[in-house]
Amino acid sequence: MRYRMYGSVRKGLKIEILYGDQHVAQSPYILKGPVYHEYCDCPEEDPEIWQSIMSCPSQDPQITKDFISFPTIDLQRMLKEIPIKFSQTRGAVVHYTLLNNHVYRRSLGKYTDFKMFSDEMFLSLARKVRLPDVEFYLNVGDWPVEYRKANDTPGPIPVISWCGSVDSRDIVLPTYDVTHSTLETLRGVTNDLLSIQGNTGPFWDNKTERALFRGRDSREERLHLVKLSKENPELLDAGITGYFFFREKEKELGKVQLMGFFDFFKYKYQVNVDGTVAAYRFPYLLLGDSLVLKQDSQYYEHFYVGLKPWKHYVPVKRNLEDLLEKIKWAKVSSTTNSSSKW
Repeated sequence: MRYRMYGSVRKGLKIEILYGDQHVAQSPYILKGPVYHEYCDCPEEDPEIWQSIMSCPSQDPQITKDFISFPTIDLQRMLKEIPIKFSQTRGAVVHYTLLNNHVYRRSLGKYTDFKMFSDEMFLSLARKVRLPDVEFYLNVGDWPVEYRKANDTPGPIPVISWCGSVDSRDIVLPTYDVTHSTLETLRGVTNDLLSIQGNTGPFWDNKTERALFRGRDSREERLHLVKLSKENPELLDAGITGYFFFREKEKELGKVQLMGFFDFFKYKYQVNVDGTVAAYRFPYLLLGDSLVLKQDSQYYEHFYVGLKPWKHYVPVKRNLEDLLEKIKWAKVSSTTNSSSKW
């Protein structure tokens, strides 16, 4: 059960769960401590206490890995170089300053509209815990931006991004999609990391025994996926829901209607193919109970470091040449999806 608070309770929040007029299990439940709603400006003054209460790990493996390229940080160089490098017309970098638990920002470049997602994340944190005074740059565009190696002269500068790649040095945070859906749970969004787990479709034996893909035309391999689907409809149901990058292909490949995400899990197998960068649907697919077939990719999100092929997903070559083979294997294998156990 989930419930979104719209008011704060200092102590003694009472929760009753009834079936008819009878209490269920140990109902009523009394929460002794304070319970705050999302917009309560009630920061915990001691970050270590807050970290302990939230059961946050002391280290994150991806963050630790990302900072290997930055044994030291030259703040003055960063403040001087980044505005020059990323303030061009197509820039998508935002300069954030956290000072006295207030959030300040300055946009660099034209394409920074997605700062609304980073704003809500930092403002939410500032309402919950006193943040350290710090300055940093956040890339709100799709692609990583810092490609210099640690031994280059000059070396890389730390830029935070939502997506990383094997050849970039960006420091990766959870995507705006994950943070926004978490903050807007039970209000502005339907799909979030918990709702997916409660809407995983029919039991395994009752799911459609084909692989599914729906998405925009944001990578050429997605078009190839549709061609494979037309040639092998007994194995694969793939369709493009909107054309932007390859509009000339719409007449040939066709366009399908959008499908509700919960309906994805009526199928036994899900195909995850990159868009412009990593497909941000991936964490949601993993939380369902379908088997995920994931295209090999140079891009990654913050949690990929904890995933293992053949345990959390079935790997597929980047050009998809072995996709049909993997679907056939899945159909005759007794393996079901274990990604949601991760």
